Amino acid sequence: MNKEEFVEELEKINIQLTEDTLGKLEQYYNILKEENQKYNLTRIINKEEVYLKHFYDSLTISKIINIENQSICDLGTGAGFPGLVIAICFPNSFITLIEANKKKCNFLNIVKETLFLKNVKIINTRVEDYAKKNREIFDIVTARAVAPLKHLLEYGVPLVRVSGHFIAMKANIDKEIDNIETYYNKLNIKEVKKIVFTLPKEDSLRTLLKYQKTDKTNIKYPRKYADIVKKDI
Repeated sequence: MNKEEFVEELEKINIQLTEDTLGKLEQYYNILKEENQKYNLTRIINKEEVYLKHFYDSLTISKIINIENQSICDLGTGAGFPGLVIAICFPNSFITLIEANKKKCNFLNIVKETLFLKNVKIINTRVEDYAKKNREIFDIVTARAVAPLKHLLEYGVPLVRVSGHFIAMKANIDKEIDNIETYYNKLNIKEVKKIVFTLPKEDSLRTLLKYQKTDKTNIKYPRKYADIVKKDI
């Protein structure tokens, strides 16, 4: 996906970017390409692939929820997908990026400082540790394919304010939804929308799941990492 195609596809999902914003995305790509040699941030580094699989893919969250003027938390953001892309393209939203890998946080800080992104906060910690101390504070919490769905819900839902939303950005979820209703009940959420689509040009499958938080989360969630991965709620 070249830049012209990127702009055209975004217009189809009602996103129009200024030349200044497009310039910042170009800077972001250049920094990513340079720093990737040091930090091994992503296996996808070809420019057209980055614009499709990282930049465009990150912004497809707008298909399922309004991300303008929102407080958003991105779990396990890695090199900034989707959170840093959202921050660049939606400067009126405030984005908190959670990333346990210190080298990746160093990269995120380079981008933040180079692009003067005042709407970004970078937290170098494990998600479950952050969620224990920062409960019910975000309008939207999201994560893009960093863990199984049930684990993402346990990590992220405690951070969402009551009536706020958790957005899971996944590929095919057919193998991830067995007994998922238990998580809905224990975490006090309900699924309100699901969108399945393919990326332009290559037809990779994508699934967006939107959950609304109906009540506060029990203080015992999230559990310790070892318990999360070993045993269901």
